[in-house]
Amino acid sequence: MKKALAFILITTSLVAYADQKAITDDGREVMLYDSGSWKYLDEKYNQLPDITYNSKKFHKSNNAKFLLKSKKNDIAVWLDAKKWNFSPSKSNSEAEYQFQLKGKDLHGLLISEAIEIKVETLVKIALENAKRAAPDARIVSQEYRTVNGLRVIQLKILGTIQGIRFTYLGYYYSNSKGTNQLLTFTSENLFPQFEKEAEEFLNGMTRQ
Repeated sequence: MKKALAFILITTSLVAYADQKAITDDGREVMLYDSGSWKYLDEKYNQLPDITYNSKKFHKSNNAKFLLKSKKNDIAVWLDAKKWNFSPSKSNSEAEYQFQLKGKDLHGLLISEAIEIKVETLVKIALENAKRAAPDARIVSQEYRTVNGLRVIQLKILGTIQGIRFTYLGYYYSNSKGTNQLLTFTSENLFPQFEKEAEEFLNGMTRQ
């Protein structure tokens, strides 16, 4: 799963390189721009799904009784410590905390920054940065949700890194105290069996 961590590049800085064409793992042509962005040469693959609105109210699990607080802003995560291991992140320098469903290949990251970024802009940045590691990265769904009183965007991204298909499911949230991404990821073939656990974990996002 360490390969998957390269998929998550969070800062807003851009890497400069000359415009060039590339081929994704599934054989699609893309153009890489010197701004750090890219696009499919076939326009039909560049369409993003609309951001829908889910009227359901989401809340933390009753079993999530441990509150893990960010040291960078006012975000926190309610955890079921019987299910999840967590520690300060060592595998991703941009992340504050890393998580793993005990004994399973479902992983998570909390990435918190003091800078405020409009959440819709944050989603675009997340996708553009994902494409640098996985040229075929694409958003397959995005929706507004209310989670423990917070208005977030849930984003699901698919991408291929070194021949492995990964699924990322995360919550994106920003306010005057900073910007936050609470993410889960696993291989695409394992995601269906872990989707419920991923959703439950993400629904622990709250403010201190």
